[in-house]
Amino acid sequence: MSNTIIKVGIAGFGRSGSGIHANQIKGDGERFQITAVADNLPERRKDAADQFGCKVYEDFHQLLDAGGFDLFINATPSRFHADAVIAALDKGYNVLSEKPFASNLADFDRMAAAAKKSGTVLYPFQNSRFYEFFAKMREIIASGVLGEIVFIRTNWGGFARRWDWQTLQSELGGNLLNTGPHPVDQAVMLFGDDYPQVFCKMYANHHPFAGDAQNFCALILHGEGRPTIEIMLNSFQAIPVGTDMYNVSGTLGGLAGGPSGLRWKYFKPEEAPVREMWGPWSLDRQYCSETLPWIEESCEFVDNTSRVTGTGDFVNALYTNLYDVLTKGAAQEVTLDQVRRQVYVMEEAHKQNPLPTRQAV
Repeated sequence: MSNTIIKVGIAGFGRSGSGIHANQIKGDGERFQITAVADNLPERRKDAADQFGCKVYEDFHQLLDAGGFDLFINATPSRFHADAVIAALDKGYNVLSEKPFASNLADFDRMAAAAKKSGTVLYPFQNSRFYEFFAKMREIIASGVLGEIVFIRTNWGGFARRWDWQTLQSELGGNLLNTGPHPVDQAVMLFGDDYPQVFCKMYANHHPFAGDAQNFCALILHGEGRPTIEIMLNSFQAIPVGTDMYNVSGTLGGLAGGPSGLRWKYFKPEEAPVREMWGPWSLDRQYCSETLPWIEESCEFVDNTSRVTGTGDFVNALYTNLYDVLTKGAAQEVTLDQVRRQVYVMEEAHKQNPLPTRQAV
C-alpha cells in the first residue's frame, strides 16, 4: 500500500463505530482518514457527514459497493458481524472487526477462509489485549518468579440493569458476548496455546424488562498442566469485591491488580528455610508455621480509559499495530488462531447453558 494514510469505511456508527473507532481516528489523521460511513439511522449518517465530510450510506452493502477506502471497520450489531466481514473480504478489503468476533466456530471458520482466499488482512478488535497492566502481568508470569501458576481469578462485575438490544439472545446479547470477549481473550492468552476444557454456569434475570440473554456468567477454563482460570461476569455484584481485577496464585508467590497498577510478592526457594517432613504425626501438636523471605514489588499505570467510549492508550496501541500490519507487513499482535480459541470457549459455554427465550413486550 503506497499511501501512508489509510482510508477507512465504517459500518455502524453507534456506540462502537462512533464512540470508539471514529473517536480514535479523529486524533490519528496522519495515519487514518474516514471517507465513508454506513448506518441505517439518518441522524447518525448526518452526524458522520457533519464531522468528517465523508460519504454516507444506509447499509454496509452500499458502502462496500461504492468503495473508495482501504480498511473496512465492522462495527455493525453483533449478529451481522460474520456476514459483514465475509462480504468485505470477498470484495478485497482489509477488515477490522468488532467483538464478539463470532458467536460460533462455524462462522469463525467461514470468516478465516474468506480472509485466506482474499489475501487481505482480517484483524479482530481485541483492544483489551493492549492494556499496559496486562502486558506487564504476562511479563511477570513469564519470568517465573511466581513459580508455576496454579489459579487465576478475574472479576468483571458490578451491579447494572440494561434495557437495550444487547440484552436479547436474538441479537447475540448477554454478558458473555458483550463484555466477555475482553476477559476471555486475556484468559486464552494466559492459559496457553491449547484449547481449554470449559465449565460454565449462566443465569438469565429479566428484571422488569424484555431482555432474555444472561446477565450472570461464571466461567472456568482448565486443562492438564495449565492454570485454572475463573472469569466472573456478574451484573448483580452490588458490593464491590475489592478493587483488583486480577488475582494470580503461583507456587512461589502471587499477583493482584488491574489497569491502575499491580503488586506482586514471591520468594526464592534457595533463600527459604530448609524443612524436613515431620513424622509420624505433628511435632509437639504444632501447626506448620514459618516466615518466608518475601520479595514485594509493585508498579502503577495511568489508566486513562474512558468509561463512556472505552477508548484510551490500549486502543491506540492496537491501531498502531494495525497500521504497521497494513503499511509495513508487520505481524498481527492479535492472531486468528488466538481468537478462534476464544470463540470456542464462548460457544462451549452457551452449549452448556441453553436459556429460554422471551418475547418482547
